[in-house]
Amino acid sequence: MANHKSSLKRIRQTEKRRLHNRYYGKTMRNAVRKLRATTDKGEATAMYPGVAKILDKLAKTHVIHKNKANNLKSKLARYINKLA
Repeated sequence: MANHKSSLKRIRQTEKRRLHNRYYGKTMRNAVRKLRATTDKGEATAMYPGVAKILDKLAKTHVIHKNKANNLKSKLARYINKLA
């Protein structure tokens, strides 16, 4: 166990941040999964801006890398365009 006050505080902060990032990471994965499961083009097109917004926010706060967010948005856009 840590002996310094600052390291005890750092442990608390890290745990709080880890849980926060884990929650939003899971929420993002579920949103992407839900959009990929959609077969209706109109519904998928309506969902896309919301999912893109989530991805951008997580990239901005460094929960995920900005390139990962852009790659996911690109793949989802291609998926939506392929739907008939």
